[in-house]
Amino acid sequence: MAQRVAVSEAAAGSKRTSRVRVAVRLRPYMDKQDEKGEGPCVRGLGPQKLEIINWRNATETLQYQFDAFHGEQSSQQEVFVSSVKPILPHILNGQNASVFAYGPTGAGKTHTMLGGQEQPGIIPRAVKEVFNLVAGQEKEKHSWQYSVGMSYLEIYNEKVLDLLSPGSQDLPIREDKDRNILIPGLTHTNLSSFSDFDRHFIPASLNRTTASTKLNQRSSRSHAVLLIKVVKSQPGPPHRQQTGKLYLVDLAGSEDNRRTGNQGIRLKESGAINLSLFTLSKVVDALNAGVGGRVPYRDSKLTRLLQDSLGGSAHSVMITNIAPEYSYYFDTFSALNFAAKSKQIVNRPFVRETVLAPAIVPGKRVRDEQEAGGSGEPQNKRSKERKKDEQPTSPATQPQSSPDSSVLERLLALEKMMMGSAERERLSLLKTVAKSRKEIQMLKEKQQELENKANMFKKTEVSEKGLFKTDLPPLHRKQSTAAKPRRQQAVVTPLQVSQVRPLPCAVLCKPSQSLEKKKRPQAEICEGKENGGQDDVNWETRLDSELLEKSRKKILQTLNSGSLKELKSLQLIGDKKAKLIMGWREFNGDFTQVEDLKKIEGITAKRFSSFIKANILSSLGK
Repeated sequence: MAQRVAVSEAAAGSKRTSRVRVAVRLRPYMDKQDEKGEGPCVRGLGPQKLEIINWRNATETLQYQFDAFHGEQSSQQEVFVSSVKPILPHILNGQNASVFAYGPTGAGKTHTMLGGQEQPGIIPRAVKEVFNLVAGQEKEKHSWQYSVGMSYLEIYNEKVLDLLSPGSQDLPIREDKDRNILIPGLTHTNLSSFSDFDRHFIPASLNRTTASTKLNQRSSRSHAVLLIKVVKSQPGPPHRQQTGKLYLVDLAGSEDNRRTGNQGIRLKESGAINLSLFTLSKVVDALNAGVGGRVPYRDSKLTRLLQDSLGGSAHSVMITNIAPEYSYYFDTFSALNFAAKSKQIVNRPFVRETVLAPAIVPGKRVRDEQEAGGSGEPQNKRSKERKKDEQPTSPATQPQSSPDSSVLERLLALEKMMMGSAERERLSLLKTVAKSRKEIQMLKEKQQELENKANMFKKTEVSEKGLFKTDLPPLHRKQSTAAKPRRQQAVVTPLQVSQVRPLPCAVLCKPSQSLEKKKRPQAEICEGKENGGQDDVNWETRLDSELLEKSRKKILQTLNSGSLKELKSLQLIGDKKAKLIMGWREFNGDFTQVEDLKKIEGITAKRFSSFIKANILSSLGK
């Protein structure tokens, strides 16, 4: 049985509190410079300070100070050594650590966390450093054994998905009795070396959801969380075990859909990303308020996973990525304000250590008695205990140790009560049945009494009718003979019909269409009825084949390259169908023929024929 033990501050090797360390990294200009050529909107003033132009007054600047500032020329190695490497030894001491990249889309978060083959990012460097630290501890021949494992997940549209097992469904997030966050069903893979990690991590990274936007060719559409778990155990007694976790988080960037041009599925993904980042901002504000109020960790899956990193028990590092272009000004300004608020958060790390409780050995009681013999205990007391052990006792009536007489009496009474419980239940059931039968009999008697009273009342009513029978006419209300004031009646004179002369027609009227319809020969009408709507079916045969083909090509071109507005301009295509067409086009490519429109959800063959007829006839009418 494992129990949690307290570890002294000196053994833990860390302070009681740890502030969230915040580093800012400024990416260099992209190949495409800004259109106005105004230069960067932010610049560094030193290893910890930077300034950004005040948007309210262009002649002023706003200065920020963080734990580290990495300029445009900083390398991946510099960012790792100065910001991430110092917190990694805590993992081997049973503490948690967290590193996450924050910033707008296109600011370089994924490059900072993953990097490339020539310049690996923080994730491969941190994992390699963990294996180096474990190897260094094992070389010193300590009495500890180390095991390293990994889990990898993503939060896509508020769903937790396992990247090591792509076929898995949405996983729940739970909290154990020690308030540790865990995910049941998440794949955990043991690692023996860094090459083993590389073999599992690279295919899992390809399972992450990415897409192209106007600002980024390969934009992350989900938050990715890599968990490295280090278990440090002692093979011999007292069998201590310490567990440290390292969270490496690559957050998706906040997006302005007016600039990214997101539509359809991309728009829904962007909404989920912005909502989770907004909840993250609310968590930071609640932690900085410090009034002991509710912190909305549970409002988002992201903040639920980062609960240990923000205001929890982990050594946390946040790397804020920003862009220098003026087109990113407000995104950069918001990211810097968020980073300034985050550096005020204080965490309280502690060592997570468990100790296996010692097992009870059969010969322990004998050893205790031997030790008690030389401890000065009276001999007569020991002899009495031996006599009590030698006396035969019933296991059902007496426990193994000699209890007090009152305890023994209570045990006997409890046993007697348990033995007779079945008989008492049977008696109570019989009493209940008898009581129910008595109540039913009383109800029947009461019902019979009420029926007798009703019969007697009917008989008296009939006799009263015969007693008061008379031939007098029924009473009527007399009309009042008082003279009533006569109302004055209006006199209406009849209209005099006069001959009205017709006015000269100043407007030339069109001949009535109804007259033309009447003039249609009766045979023509009969012929139309006999056709039974065949004209609607054979309408294409009456059109020129060249014009028909040209119209169909024009419709196909609109389906393949038309915007949302152009698709909605087609007949029988509304907003919903236009978005479905754009989504189908994004996943399956261009339409090869107009008939491919039937593959869209909700467009049947009948609806498709109506669509073709309406659009071709409208184009010919134009």
